[in-house]
Parts: sequence; C-alpha cells; structure tokens
Amino acid sequence: MSDRIIHLLLIDDDPIFRLGLRAALEPFPDLQVVAEVDTSVAALEVLRDLQRQESVDLVVLELALGRSNLDQSRRNVEAGASEVATPAPSETTLQPATPLLTGVQLCQQLKAQFPNLPLLLLTAQTDATQLAAAKAAGVEGYCPKGCAIALIVAAMRQVLAGESAWQMLPTQTSQVRAPSWHHKLRFSGLQQIEDELARVTRQLQNPNLSNLDWLFWSGRRRELLAARWVVNQLLPTDVVVLEREDRRAGEWGSWRIGESEDRRSSPPQSLNPSVPYSSSLTPGRPASLTPPYPLTSSLPHQFTPFEATRAKLQSSLSNLTGIVLEIDILQDEKKRDLLQIILQKFQDILDDLRFSQVTLDQLLQKRSLILHDLWEASLTDFFGKYYTLPVGNQEFEVVNVLLSNALIVQYFILDKIPLVMELLAHQLFEMPLTIDNVPYPARTPEALARAEILLQNLVIQAANAVIQPLLNEFADIETIKQTFFDRRLISSREVARFRNNLSWRYRVFQLLDEPRSIFESRYNLFVLSNTGIKQTSIYASRRQELEQLRGIQLVVTLAYEARDAIAPRLRGVVAWGGKGVVYVLTQVLGRAIGLIVRGVLQGIGSTLQDTRFGKTGERGKKFYD
Repeated sequence: MSDRIIHLLLIDDDPIFRLGLRAALEPFPDLQVVAEVDTSVAALEVLRDLQRQESVDLVVLELALGRSNLDQSRRNVEAGASEVATPAPSETTLQPATPLLTGVQLCQQLKAQFPNLPLLLLTAQTDATQLAAAKAAGVEGYCPKGCAIALIVAAMRQVLAGESAWQMLPTQTSQVRAPSWHHKLRFSGLQQIEDELARVTRQLQNPNLSNLDWLFWSGRRRELLAARWVVNQLLPTDVVVLEREDRRAGEWGSWRIGESEDRRSSPPQSLNPSVPYSSSLTPGRPASLTPPYPLTSSLPHQFTPFEATRAKLQSSLSNLTGIVLEIDILQDEKKRDLLQIILQKFQDILDDLRFSQVTLDQLLQKRSLILHDLWEASLTDFFGKYYTLPVGNQEFEVVNVLLSNALIVQYFILDKIPLVMELLAHQLFEMPLTIDNVPYPARTPEALARAEILLQNLVIQAANAVIQPLLNEFADIETIKQTFFDRRLISSREVARFRNNLSWRYRVFQLLDEPRSIFESRYNLFVLSNTGIKQTSIYASRRQELEQLRGIQLVVTLAYEARDAIAPRLRGVVAWGGKGVVYVLTQVLGRAIGLIVRGVLQGIGSTLQDTRFGKTGERGKKFYD
C-alpha cells in the first residue's frame, strides 16, 4: 500500500472535522483526500464522476448525517449575506434530484453501485443497531470519532488490504437491571440531550431558514453534541450484567464492576449449569459459551489489543531495549510485514478455536501446538510457500528447510513465551487477567492494557522464532541478505557478529537473566511504543519454577540471596570502618600533625624575631657607644 497514493473521499456534514482530518492525514504521504462532500446526494454524484477515472480507493464517511440542505445555507453565508430576511422560495428552497439518504441507506447505495469500493465509518454514531445495520450492508471498517489518528490510519490500511476492521462495537443496555444512581443520572441526561438534539435537527432541515437562524441552530447542535460527549466522559456506564439462573432459588442476579471485594470474591455461577464457574483457568468450559460476565452496557468504544497493536505497528520499530533480537537484522518494512502477519495469524487461530468450541482443558493441552501452528503459518506466509533458493548447484525449498528447525525453535523461544494461556483464556472465554494479585474482568481498562502487553510480547517473540532458523540456515546467502537484511548488517563480518551476539544473549538469559527473573517474581516482556520496541516487567508468582531450578541457575539464585543477606551488613561494617578511619585521620593524626606544624611554625617565627631584634640591639649599642 505504501508504494502508491491512496485516494480518499470524505463524507461528513461537519466542515471543521473534515478540515481537521485533512490536516491530520498530511504526515502520511500515501493518503490523499481527493474530494469531500457533506450530503448523500453530493456523495453519489461526486463518486460517479470520480469512479469513471478510478480515482477513489476508499470512502470515509459519517454514519450520522444529521443535517440536510446545508449547501444553500453555506453559499448564502459565504456570499456575505448578513441581513435577516426571508428570501423568496425559489432562491432558498433546495430541491435535490434525489431524496436525502440516511447514513445506513447511503452505505447500501454505495455498496450497490460500487461493490468493490471499500467503506470505512469514521463516525460519532454510538447506536449499536445502526452500526450493525451498516456492517450488514457491507461496510468493511469502523472507527469512532475521537480516536487517535494512528488507529484511523491503521484501520484505513487494514480495510484497503481486504481485511475487516470491525473488532468491537458498542452493545445495548436492554439487559441492565438495578442500575447504579449515576447510571440512572446518565440515562436521564442523555435522554434529554437526545430529545433536544432531535428537535434541533428538525429545525435545521427546514429549507426556509434564514442565514441567522441556520447559524443559531447549528451552534445549538454543536453545544448538544459537546454536552453528550461530556456526559459520556463524566458519567460512564459501569454496569456489567451477568444474567444467571440460580438453580436453587430461580432468581436473577447481576454483577457490577467497582463493587466491594466481598462481592467480587464470590462471583455468580456459570451460565451452563453443568460447568461450575471459576476465576482461574478451570477446564471444561467450551469457547462458544457466553463469557462469565459479558459487558452489556453501551460503554464508549475501547480499542481491543489487536487494534492498538496494529496502530503501533505503523510507528517506529527500532529496538530500544539494548537486547539483541533476531528481528533486528530485518529491514524496517520486512519487520513490519512479519509482525503484521503474525498478528493476523494469531487472530485467525483464535477464530478457529472458537469455531471448534475448544474447552479450557483442551486449551491447556494444546498450548505448544497452538504456538507451533502460529509459527509455521507465519513463516510460510512471510517467506512464501514455494520460495526456492538456489545455492551453488542445488535449489532449496526455503520454507521446508526452515521448518526442519521446529524442535530448536520450540524449546528455545516458543516454550519460553510467558502467560500465553492467560492471554488465550482471556480472548476465548473472557476470563479475568490477574494484575498484582488482583483479578480484573474482561474489557476493563486494566485487563485490556494487560492483554495488549501480552499480545505484543507474543507477536515479537514469534517473529524472533521465524527469523531464528533463517539465521541458522541461510544467514550468509547473498540473495537472502539483499532481500531481507538491514543494509547495515549485510556484510559477512556484521552477520557473524550479529549471530555471536545472539548466541551470547541466549547463554546469559538461560544462566543469569531467567533465574534472576524467577527469583524476583517477574516477567520481562517486549512491547511496542510510538518510538520503538521497549522492555517492561510485570509481577507474577513463579514459586513453582523457583523450586525446579537446578545447577548453575540454582547457584545464581543462591548468590543473589546471599548478596541480599550479606550486602547490607557488609555495607554497614564498611561504613562503620570508614567512619573510624576518617575519625583517626582527622581527629587524632590530623590534630597531632596540626599541633606539631603549628609548634614548628611558632618556633621558627620566634627565632626569626629574636634574631632580628638582637641584631638591631647590637647596632644601637655600637651607635650610642
């Protein structure tokens, strides 16, 4: 996609937003806005003209097209009409050739007339019914207004690549029972705002509005939209409902985020009476069941770990950790392609697991197989299944040769990736994620942030696993170096140095870093940021691993324990001894030396004075004599 210019058509009735989006897209030279319109009629007309020249690649539209008949009013304002007057009907009444369409109807029309043209919703619409209708009409992607421009660009490129960007939609609140007081307040306030907004919209649709009236009602509409946003931010919906059947009493219960620990410590039963609920990884629950506590409130859009990771993959991928990684040898674009492939393959594997209705006990048994399948599928897609490499008089099937390193890769990299089961259970069953010994339910901000970290570490480590056999088998093949390697690392000396650094890193990790991390109850994870790849540490109980350490690794932990036990005392002894030495040098020897020197100086001074006065006395005596 980055090799050509991508032409965009913006459909939005807010000129300020269109202007802001244009400015925000300027740092991306491959994204160019070729046209912008504010009504469905204008959109269809402009698009027919542009598509004859094949000059539109993606349509970005607002689903809540709330204003009509804005073109005539805008022309009047731009002409400088300042007097409040009622123009003649022939001058002010807009008579479109085609009826104005709603956002969903416009999507249906666009898909009917231009079936191969991808659509991306960039909308303030939060009605799940409207969004679901747009998705059913064939819209490929959705982003809420207010999200980061990097996420919007990532969604654009994802849609243009033929992928869907519908990872999460707002849900309905019809099942919420016994809402909290601020939920009631939020609902009441939003209802009043929506009623007033509907009234203002009807006023704006009046074709006989004067310029001043149109400006007044437009300002009123902006105030209401701002008020709705403030209410959503200050009074978010925090009710998370679990409709459960109490087999003993036949009653219905609810589950809320933010209640006391006593309430959270005894969660409700599973929706499946035959399967008990557990907050840990309890085997036996099929992935197709409703999760333990599904979100049923209309929460503001929260980006999934996959969306956030895709957005960060558009930023710099420089290694800022100071630790050598296998993917460091790749060109930037190759590195980005590989990470994107792995992310998509992992999402496909999750979909396959859901379809197969895998249970948690099966998931526990299939951990190694899942990681192996992820590695194999990513490797095959990245290098190409039929990629053949001529070496001397022989030709090698690159993928087949690299796959022969499966056991080595599994042992040294894939099996070392931490918290994979927790991530899988969270994604498949919406199980809680434990952070500092506190379980956080699925879709809470804390759980989403932790899932994002685990996902990014998995993707980076899987990418290392893909490149590791390449360095073992074809590191010094010129075709491989020119095609995949960074230009600074293509000489034989640099490649050899890179491989030696990697080998040293594995030894240090196995003998020193890993036992230290186990002893300190933490995992070191690789994560993506806006400036590159960084390393972070998270707390995790690793007592069982600590008890299994043997040999040099055990000696390392004992050495750390001995250092922790001895170092403070040793530092105390050294500090006490140091103070004693300082006291002797300053208070005893220093004062003694000072007294001696002062006495010597005083003696010398007295001698000089006596000699001086003695000679003067002699001279005086002789003079008077």
